Amino acid sequence: MDSTEGALRVAGRSFTPTELQVVTQLVADGQGVSRTQLMDRVCRRLEWRRATGSLKIRECRDLLERLERDGGLQLPPKRRTGRPPGSRTRVPRTARGEPGAPLVGTVGQFGRLTLEPVEDDADHGWFRELVGRYHYLGYRVPFGAHLRYLAFVSQPRRVVVAALQVSSPAWRLAVRDHWIGWDEATRRRQLQQVVNHSRFVVLPWVRVRNLASRLLSILARQLPVDWQAGYGVTPLLLETMVDASRFRGTCYRAANWLALGETTGRGRMDRHHRRHGAAPKQVLVYPLVADAARRLRDG
Repeated sequence: MDSTEGALRVAGRSFTPTELQVVTQLVADGQGVSRTQLMDRVCRRLEWRRATGSLKIRECRDLLERLERDGGLQLPPKRRTGRPPGSRTRVPRTARGEPGAPLVGTVGQFGRLTLEPVEDDADHGWFRELVGRYHYLGYRVPFGAHLRYLAFVSQPRRVVVAALQVSSPAWRLAVRDHWIGWDEATRRRQLQQVVNHSRFVVLPWVRVRNLASRLLSILARQLPVDWQAGYGVTPLLLETMVDASRFRGTCYRAANWLALGETTGRGRMDRHHRRHGAAPKQVLVYPLVADAARRLRDG
């Protein structure tokens, strides 16, 4: 979020002083309603929507909280039911999440491999459990836009073998931004066409050669369609960050991802540069179109 020439810029949109006055008045007139209801009113009044027509509720929350921090308005108290993005959550432990029978072999031995979007509440809980129990970082509420997938093989019977999540990209990532050739204004404008592969766990009882790289290839083919359907944006680039102290990123390289270098190690939430070098990660990207860098750079 940045302020330029009297306007406030949030999530790629600049708000004029007149629009900010409208927002302030809507909040002042909305005493007694929830934050979610206020976000809905603001989005509708300002016509702040995705290409699909859905309201940009998450982005509106960032705007309102920024204005509150700056002293421009006072929001209703937060309800205790929701969890902020990035927070670690308690995950369920059910029979569905217990280790299954070992699967050992090569990917061609287990029939059709599919990625299925997580859509209903039961599968959402299953996804949370698998990631929370078996990914070394656990399950956290994702930042911004996101999609989740469960991966299945079909033989000798249909069973889950992995869980994947994609979400909003890192706001700034020096090696990625240098590779693309972005200036600041272009990065802000084009960032929504980058998607972060933020979670990937092959379940520990699944030891199937070439499974991970095959799943990455399927994701690269399927994601543009799914992201366009969900958010009205066709992504041009996938990115991920691999902890090199734990993993070599072999499956990404086998799936033709490009290694660009390392992060500074600050992490997404370290805006005051207090953790520089604390946990650097390897940055890899996968162009979803042949001229991804040029299209991201030139708009």
